[in-house]
Amino acid sequence: MEPQSLQRKKILFVEDEESMLNALVDSFKREGVIEVLTARNGEDGLALALKEHPDLLLVDILMPKMDGLTMLKRVREDEWGKMVKVIVLTNFDTDDEMLKKVSLAEPAFYLLKSNWSMEDVILKSKEVLGLL
Repeated sequence: MEPQSLQRKKILFVEDEESMLNALVDSFKREGVIEVLTARNGEDGLALALKEHPDLLLVDILMPKMDGLTMLKRVREDEWGKMVKVIVLTNFDTDDEMLKKVSLAEPAFYLLKSNWSMEDVILKSKEVLGLL
């Protein structure tokens, strides 16, 4: 077994917008150092996160079945989930009323979709994962 520092990092994308999800997956797979998991809604994302224990969650807020805020709150109830790193990728401005509820989930970063390129998302994810 490889030492923890040499193991591939695992990231879970929870995003219902197909074009965004495909772009994230394609971009991160090209990087090669990160294993990619995906879910199309918060309910599936929660189940996969609790089963796979990824190193980083990249979560949208508005999704079907369970929104990202509820998913993150539920993740944080798990012992592993209390420490997992999170990036919230959203269309909401960080001053939006809805995001004030996110304090329950304590995400690492908020990335406003309209302000970040895919390269920026990759760099921020690598930074959060300690790969830079």
